[in-house]
Amino acid sequence: MAMEVTQVLLNAQSIDGTVRKHAEESLKQFQEQNLPSFLLSLSGELANDDKPVDSRKLAGLILKNALDAKEQHRKFELVQRWLSLDANVKTQIKTCLLNTLTSTVADARSTSSQVIAKVAGIELPQKQWPELIVSLLSNVHQLPAHVKQATLETLGYLCEEVSPDVVEQDHVNKILTAVVQGMNASEMNNDVRLAATRALYNALSFAQANFSNDMERDYIMRVVCEATQSAELKIRQAAFECLVSISSTYYEKLAPYMQDIYSITAKAVREDEEPVALQAIEFWSSICDEEIDILEEYGSDFTGNSDIPCFYFIKQALPALVPLLLEILLKQEEDQDQEEGAWNIAMAGGTCLGLVARTVGDDIVPLVIPFIEENIAKPDWRQREAATYAFGSILEGPSPDKLLHIVNVALSFMLSALTKDPNNHVKDTTAWTLGRIFEFLHGSTIGTPIITQANCQQIITVLLQSMKDTPNVAEKACGALYFLAQSYEDVGPSSPLTPFFQEIVQSLLTVTHREDAGESRLRTAAYETLNEVVRSSTDETAPMVLQLVPVIMMELHKTLEGQKLSSDEREKQGELQGLLCGCLQVIIQKLGSSEPTKYVFMQYADQIMGLFLRVFACRSATVHEEAMLAIGALAYAAGLDFAKYMPDFYKYLEMGLQNFEEYQVCAVTVGVVGDICRALEEKILPYCDGIMTQLLKDLSSNQLHRSVKPPIFSCFGDIALAIGENFEKYLMYAMPMLQSAADLSAHTANVDDDMTEYTNSLRNGILEAYSGIFQGFKNSPKTQLLIPYAPHILQFLDSMYMEKDMDELVMKTAIGLLGDLADTLGSNAGSLIQQSLTSKDFLNECLSSKDHMIKESAEWASTMGLGCSLAVEEVRSGSITEVDEATLHKNLIEMKRHYYGGGLKSRRKGATIVTYTNTN
Repeated sequence: MAMEVTQVLLNAQSIDGTVRKHAEESLKQFQEQNLPSFLLSLSGELANDDKPVDSRKLAGLILKNALDAKEQHRKFELVQRWLSLDANVKTQIKTCLLNTLTSTVADARSTSSQVIAKVAGIELPQKQWPELIVSLLSNVHQLPAHVKQATLETLGYLCEEVSPDVVEQDHVNKILTAVVQGMNASEMNNDVRLAATRALYNALSFAQANFSNDMERDYIMRVVCEATQSAELKIRQAAFECLVSISSTYYEKLAPYMQDIYSITAKAVREDEEPVALQAIEFWSSICDEEIDILEEYGSDFTGNSDIPCFYFIKQALPALVPLLLEILLKQEEDQDQEEGAWNIAMAGGTCLGLVARTVGDDIVPLVIPFIEENIAKPDWRQREAATYAFGSILEGPSPDKLLHIVNVALSFMLSALTKDPNNHVKDTTAWTLGRIFEFLHGSTIGTPIITQANCQQIITVLLQSMKDTPNVAEKACGALYFLAQSYEDVGPSSPLTPFFQEIVQSLLTVTHREDAGESRLRTAAYETLNEVVRSSTDETAPMVLQLVPVIMMELHKTLEGQKLSSDEREKQGELQGLLCGCLQVIIQKLGSSEPTKYVFMQYADQIMGLFLRVFACRSATVHEEAMLAIGALAYAAGLDFAKYMPDFYKYLEMGLQNFEEYQVCAVTVGVVGDICRALEEKILPYCDGIMTQLLKDLSSNQLHRSVKPPIFSCFGDIALAIGENFEKYLMYAMPMLQSAADLSAHTANVDDDMTEYTNSLRNGILEAYSGIFQGFKNSPKTQLLIPYAPHILQFLDSMYMEKDMDELVMKTAIGLLGDLADTLGSNAGSLIQQSLTSKDFLNECLSSKDHMIKESAEWASTMGLGCSLAVEEVRSGSITEVDEATLHKNLIEMKRHYYGGGLKSRRKGATIVTYTNTN
């Protein structure tokens, strides 16, 4: 087989499907029968300059895929498989890979660079292949330029694959020295210089110590800035990418270089080619992102803390930066609005201008308004569009007081432009800007309303008329209407949109039937806007929402009629079914929120459920996410009556819980289990064995995405709350899972921002599970079953409190759990809680919290027995002598009479609502 590998690799790329399939099967068989020989053959193929380029490239690609995968569980398996290989085999493969770096064939060198980095990513953390970096660094000094280029490329990939703490500082210094020397203007070979510049981009995260040294930092910054002036476009682009990365990684070190960087970026924006100019603009957008984050950490009253001080680079650059950005708004492309995902220098400039507005607030307004006034009515469409884009970009950031007068003056002009301007681009941007006005400057928080009885009808008329325009303009008009409706969501019993409700709904439905509704996300935008119009509707329009139910049901029914579809048509059918199920979900939630409308709506429940089950059936093994969400809403509305649907629905619920591949579907299904538990209460019991078995399997699986595990724990709480003491049979399985997850969360905090966020999510799920279990057993004679678990729970709470890294949600859930524990265990709680190191301090801190949700939960916990348990134990221990235990209990009962607090039932909401976002 080894002798034939070249031809097999070539056949695997054949245009003849039969030949290709046979070759793929042969490769698979070779890999399964003798993995070491298979990998050796591939590495030998890659290293052999006498072999065809195509076979060498594919050999390298297969090698790379044998070492890495996107799915975490698969990646773990491949890592373990490599580590278990015979050391001699691995040495031979690595030798072939390093030899390939000297090949005269560029594709072979590049492929080998990537494979070497993958091997390094596995072995360096295991303290294996220690000679690799020394070997690569020796290559950098070799004379053939192509060897130097390949080695620098490898070092770049290596820095991308391994964590900085895996590489010794001495090696980091030598890597950076080699890379920066390769970038130097004295390097005559552009391929080498480009490889070095790209390598620096990946190596920057390794350079913490070097950027803390003034001389080393100055040298790196000088070389990077020089590279932005290279004659080679790709080098200039890569150098600016390095600057963008430096702006976020080393923001606090940038002050000495900002003047020079402004000059470099301004020149690139005005004079260079677009790929370079885009990165130059991105530098300033990145600085904005950093300063927005820092200022948000400080808080509006500057009482907060930030690890990094704000240097106000944007504020200082404002007089020069804003005119530069306004200038590039005029560099639009003719077809920019027709291409989905289009990105050009004008769009980048507008995005940056919006970030500048968010960074500096009111200070931007006087710098932009003259540009708007000068260009808004010019004959050249580019000037009108740029002025409108500038206006829309600065609507988020400045205070409403600073903008309201300008917006009131501009509103009628923009409504006119939306229907009368002859240019499609201007209308597109005008509709987007109107949406921004309605999103940021219209609503209950704004003192002076922009939309009044006098102009409301004109606004609605113009937006509905614009929905008949080209798809890109119509999509933005839908977006504007979405934000307009959203601002009336909490308006009360009457809404200014009520008189237009029927007309709006009919217009949106008409849009969904347009032949070109598939372009520019138009159909999606129309349905999402319809959802928001329904969501923000009042009781006055409830009869019209009811009339919408059979209309949407009929639309969904049409998608289920038995015609044979191509794969492309089936995909479009699935998208449409998702939109219609999403629409029904919102209608169900709206009509189910009040008893009179719910009563009338429930006449459709059987038919709707039948449609949802048919949606599942036509998707075979893949459960439809939106249909699942809609069923969650229906369960919430139907309550105990939902039990009649469970026999037919349960198999799809189980399929959703088993769907590891589409983990979002699995997560949604877990949420729907919670909805059904709240709806059915004890009637869920016949299905609990199957549900709990699958949830426990999910938690044990290394294939399931980690983000699904916190809601699974939370779901334990929902089940326990529903079935009460019947949860006893699951305690022996659920509690050890919760304990091990709690222990794990104590070791993963503060690794990085993503891990901290995940850890808080995990902890919240664990806490909600415990809360549900304790509440479920309340008033049961079996509460003593929970006593053995209480010490570990209290230790878990102690460790979280002492680490001081809980977010607000975790803090709220944690103090609620303490209350649940005290309330359920009653007289048994005092001695247990007294063993806790921090419960008293934690309760007092929460009671004095500025976050009203935390404070409310703490007050609830006090009334539920926590305060009493602490006090009673102090009486027993002699800390308190002036009051008797009976008096404390009497006071507690009095407090309960005057205070209503909620456990999980009142803390949790129904199914998720998907929101619509609009981008220009």
